[in-house]
Amino acid sequence: MRVMSAQLEIIYEDDNLAAVNKPCGVIFDWALGQRPDFLPVHRLDKDTSGIILFAKNIETQEYLRKLFQNHEIKKTYLTLVVGEVKDREGKIDLAIGRSKKTPLKRVAIGEQRGKIREAVTEYRVIKRFDDSTRLNVKAFGGLTLVEAYPKTGRTHQIRSHFAAIGHPVVCDKLYAGKKFICPAGLTRQFLHAAAIEFTLQSGSRLRLEADLPEDLEAVLKQNQ
Repeated sequence: MRVMSAQLEIIYEDDNLAAVNKPCGVIFDWALGQRPDFLPVHRLDKDTSGIILFAKNIETQEYLRKLFQNHEIKKTYLTLVVGEVKDREGKIDLAIGRSKKTPLKRVAIGEQRGKIREAVTEYRVIKRFDDSTRLNVKAFGGLTLVEAYPKTGRTHQIRSHFAAIGHPVVCDKLYAGKKFICPAGLTRQFLHAAAIEFTLQSGSRLRLEADLPEDLEAVLKQNQ
């Protein structure tokens, strides 16, 4: 079932849960003010768009949180990263901790503080964009569109992991460093929670998808 409103785009809803296509620029629990029956389950960064789940009762909230904790929810993100990712598929297995120098950052390389947690992200290259004067990325060796599959749920995991291997997410102010670039007038990181798949309490399997928003589509179309 698909319901549209001026503020909420609900892409699935039943008696126990709802899935919302979160726009960029709002915090993960912005929907709670509009739907008092929603209960938070997990988070998305403020400037990351895409699918976020909400429970509608305590039992479902606990069920979904347990699925996340046990890594039994398959999440697929679309991200555009700086440079050419050479391997068609890969796995980034680097523990993440809070940065000593910049407390807001979670880093997989460099000096860390606090609890260091295991973090694993698998990925698959969707398309490589060669150096393009239209995108003005020649100095960075092009761009790569990637599907990322986080196997753990650490804060900023995808952003931190791709920055750690030298391919930061496009337009990521916090992690890109000297490779910071925002093609096609983009104003936030190119990261979108595109799909989620898990088993409902009934035992049936559910897969949900959310299309790329217009600002991210515009970046890809500029290089066609």
